[in-house]
Amino acid sequence: MGFFIALVVLSILIFFHELGHFTAARFFGVKVEVFSIGFGKRLFTKTIGDTQWSISAIPLGGYVRMKGQDDSDPTKVSYDEDSYTTKTPIQKIIILLAGPFANFLMAFLLYFAISQMGVPRVMPYIGQIQKDTPAYSAKLQKEDKIVAINNKEINYWYQVGKSINESSYDIVRFEIQRNNQIFIKDIKPKVITEQNVFGESVKRKIVGISPMVRLTSQQFDFVDGVKYAYTETLNASMMIFKSVQKMLSGAVGADKVGGIITIVDVTAKASQNGILALFFFTALISVNLGVLNLLPIPALDGGHIMFNLYELVTGKKASDNVMYYLTMVGWALLLGLMLLGVYNDINRIIIGG
Repeated sequence: MGFFIALVVLSILIFFHELGHFTAARFFGVKVEVFSIGFGKRLFTKTIGDTQWSISAIPLGGYVRMKGQDDSDPTKVSYDEDSYTTKTPIQKIIILLAGPFANFLMAFLLYFAISQMGVPRVMPYIGQIQKDTPAYSAKLQKEDKIVAINNKEINYWYQVGKSINESSYDIVRFEIQRNNQIFIKDIKPKVITEQNVFGESVKRKIVGISPMVRLTSQQFDFVDGVKYAYTETLNASMMIFKSVQKMLSGAVGADKVGGIITIVDVTAKASQNGILALFFFTALISVNLGVLNLLPIPALDGGHIMFNLYELVTGKKASDNVMYYLTMVGWALLLGLMLLGVYNDINRIIIGG
């Protein structure tokens, strides 16, 4: 069941991406010949208007084939009025941006839905105090509730670490609730060096406490829900952009690249943990698709955008031969990344098994 849900989720994300291209293309009067979910042999096709709507055999993506535009052969052009070829560079760029935008919009809507259902949060109760730490010296106790830090109200555990590290003071003032009494504790955090998710050394301030697992839900009204959805979409986008940057710079090894097997597996597991977990992961994958499609790789939306920016700046199109060979290189690069991802997936399965 989880595998089936994973395929449905991926298909929906691909559909929304391609629907973005389709909508913008039709807005500018471009004929869309094929709208396909998946690649390869078409398993199902229905013609509606001028467009063949298809489900194809290989569910690893999808495509919209517009008149006068063919990723497999950039030299296939048409100069009819309803052709992609005849549109201005600005119109083409909008059509190309519409796909990734649809992915960001999908993520935003998912995060907004989560905000209305209630975001799971850990309450600010202390579960453990490490020995020989500032918190231990300050005699903090298990089940103490942190109600404020530096006179700023604390409602959830994630705010504790954030408040400590954002404090510009050497001494951090804790307001602790214990047995219905409030105690003030002035604590000097200890600075430690640890590795972040990219394996880089970063400094962080700690006091030596970890949470007691008491969960609650943070509810948002409409306006705050919109702010939450925007912030989460932006943070996820920046994290993925940074991940790509770290991989290109060598800070993150190629063995960290995941493929379709990992995506399906994690999506299936998320679906088993409830609708909120599925929504969180689906939003992250949607942002991932949006960001990756903006990379300036020929055959991706970002590569086509670069070609059109070149035309916009210079006033002339890139030669057909250059576009053809760069697109072939782009496809080869994408195929290589896909194979690398699958190879890493299989290695993880073997090692994990």
